Amino acid sequence: MREFDHRQLAADLYPAVMEAGRLEMQHFSGGVAVETKADKSPVTVADREAEVILVAALQRLAPETPVVAEEAAAAGYIPPRADRFFLVDALDGTRLFIRGKPEFSVNIALIENGKPVFGLIYIPPTGDLFVTVADGASARAHAPCAEVDVIAFGNLSFAPLKTRHPDPASLTAFNSRTAGSAGASLLAALNVRHATPVGSSLKFCLIAAGEGDIYARLGETSEWDTAAGQAILEAAGGTVTTLDGLPLTYGKAANAYRNPHFVAWGRTPMMVPGSKH
Repeated sequence: MREFDHRQLAADLYPAVMEAGRLEMQHFSGGVAVETKADKSPVTVADREAEVILVAALQRLAPETPVVAEEAAAAGYIPPRADRFFLVDALDGTRLFIRGKPEFSVNIALIENGKPVFGLIYIPPTGDLFVTVADGASARAHAPCAEVDVIAFGNLSFAPLKTRHPDPASLTAFNSRTAGSAGASLLAALNVRHATPVGSSLKFCLIAAGEGDIYARLGETSEWDTAAGQAILEAAGGTVTTLDGLPLTYGKAANAYRNPHFVAWGRTPMMVPGSKH
């Protein structure tokens, strides 16, 4: 099986990621029509066009590796199951994108034997790029996609990401902007003193950067929503588990790639109240 070098894979994907980000910003600034998918979630032309760019890049770089992408999957195209595959969410945070909130992201992950081993997340409105750069190492850089001359990947200045040691008496959380009362109750039970709503996969990235401690998700998510963020967070010293303390795993094709409820932790996971472990 071909071995992927994290930094080289990121460098190879970088032009397509910048192109997708620039396209999304053009639609973000100019407005975009919204359609509703079969699962009642929204989709825009920006989602679809950006996905085409990213999937084409992955197929050029690694034609032997299947790609599971959100919009293609919604349209009924899912490649045969494989132990290694890419997961793509070309525009994570579509609802926020539609509402004019600058908290959407481009997500690409590589899965091997159920585990996310490579992750890349790009935030087009801010130009923040988060990526795994080696086994057990992730970093961030500033790479604006709106500029005429995009910074070459080799000229980016990467700063390492590292989760922080939490204060158990005063934990800080990031939560979904659609988090309900169940999520709030869980955070209270975990002694979270402050929770900030943040969109898309940016929550994982902020915890990886040591700016928070917990992200608990008790709502519906799919594997393409979380894989890149999990890879980046775990490479920075964090952990992502189900509510029972088991690793959040990938490749659940029989379950339409849906995730169970989970908690992303900056450092040592705590016991979730009511869990089986």
